[in-house]
Amino acid sequence: MSDPARRPSTNARTVLVTGAARRLGREISLAFARAGWDVLAHHRHSADAARALQAEVEALGRRCQLLQADLRAPEAAAELLRQARATGGGLPQCIVNNASVFEADDALSASAAGLMEHLATNTVTPLLLANALAAALAQAGRPTAGRCSVVHVLDQKVHNLNPDYFSYTVSKLALAQAVALQAQALAPWVRVCGLSPGLMYLSGPQTQANFERASRVNLLRRPIDPADVARCALFIAENVSLNGATLQADNGQHLVALDRDVMFAVDGAQGAAS
Repeated sequence: MSDPARRPSTNARTVLVTGAARRLGREISLAFARAGWDVLAHHRHSADAARALQAEVEALGRRCQLLQADLRAPEAAAELLRQARATGGGLPQCIVNNASVFEADDALSASAAGLMEHLATNTVTPLLLANALAAALAQAGRPTAGRCSVVHVLDQKVHNLNPDYFSYTVSKLALAQAVALQAQALAPWVRVCGLSPGLMYLSGPQTQANFERASRVNLLRRPIDPADVARCALFIAENVSLNGATLQADNGQHLVALDRDVMFAVDGAQGAAS
């Protein structure tokens, strides 16, 4: 007898999560699965982690199909939707654009290649994925009544600027500014919202000791729980009245102004948050 977790779900909703295999992408995938959604889990190189996620989702009784693509490629968005349809589940009802490139630079060291890499993965492909989903729904003539959505994962940095990680920040600023524009442009087919988390995981050159201090530089003075952020993505997907909005799931980190990225300013930042 076949494994029931691998059988097609009846009337199940499907979410496509980019960068699904690790960290926040994994949390988002599991949050949707626990709520009864099937998962299309995108990864680039993390095949082993993606298969581990697939097993976790299927243990919850939901389907999980793995999609592989390099989001820097010009045709990545079209390729992902092609792979999604090839699984037999049709179009996803939600896309969570979670995957990001996060490389250190500043304005003086930023290069054309670095800017293009960040923009391709963090801005261009997420926007094209949302556009492609809306175009496919419009072509099919299916009224969605708000049931289809896109969540662009942003960063508290876009609400609390500092000059570190210049190319990354530029790419996320562009995506953040596109949230309202896409919500207008893709209505009534697809709702578009943003989700801005704060520091949740070791980033860049951080040590564990630095992370322990930096993760408390927010108004609540405690680390941000990635599971809480993941539930915000699910909330956006399931609340059909949310459109063009951005949820800031960061314990108030965006309200603690810093001259440097928190990992570099952490000693002085502790005083600012106290």
